[in-house]
Amino acid sequence: MKGWWVGLGLALAACGACAQAAQARDEIYSARVTRVFDGDTVWVKPLAGGRYRKLRLEGIDAPEICQSGGEASRDALARRLLNQVVEVRVRAQDDYGRGVARLHHQGDDVAAWMVLAGQAWSYRWRRSLGPFAEEEALARERRLGVFKDAAAELPRDFRRRHGPCPMPPRG
Repeated sequence: MKGWWVGLGLALAACGACAQAAQARDEIYSARVTRVFDGDTVWVKPLAGGRYRKLRLEGIDAPEICQSGGEASRDALARRLLNQVVEVRVRAQDDYGRGVARLHHQGDDVAAWMVLAGQAWSYRWRRSLGPFAEEEALARERRLGVFKDAAAELPRDFRRRHGPCPMPPRG
């Protein structure tokens, strides 16, 4: 039995070390939000200088811009963040080259705020209701944003049925 506890302790220590190593690789910086593309995608300019960066908010899925609620979601995020300074923690890159990031503004996790305001879904993965399931349940209970319509379609299902939204014409 003693050997089992030692093995468990080593596994937990290794897991903790892995988590610390992953956090050490996260890119963390302050930036100004310069554009809000949709309810889960923004462009930022790091305060320390460097190129503009396109970021996707980690843990949420906002309605597509051409989907019902898409423009309202984008507008809610823009009202909160456009021209504001945020703390950025880039955790990964997605298939489109965007940084997948956690953003904090005035002490709030922006993704959690978007879900709680009913402007996005907690990102589901397999059987998990995602990292913001509690916030989504509250928004549903209060019938906020996209959750006014009990039959609102998840963005991933919308994309499966309709494909990507067409790009707006350049003017």
